[in-house]
Amino acid sequence: MSLLSIVVSLVVVGVILWLVNTYIPMDGKIKQVLNVLVLIVVCVWLLQSFGIVGDINSIRIR
Repeated sequence: MSLLSIVVSLVVVGVILWLVNTYIPMDGKIKQVLNVLVLIVVCVWLLQSFGIVGDINSIRIR
């Protein structure tokens, strides 16, 4: 994955999250949970993109 496609993907995710936070009426706690969830997913995706973390399917939680 090229650096340009990563940056474009981050911008798209940021704009979508901003649109959801701005134009969809939700309780503040739900928005906070949504923001944290998106942040965790994006961080894991970035770690996988740069090869720091391997495949998520190989991680087992007991």
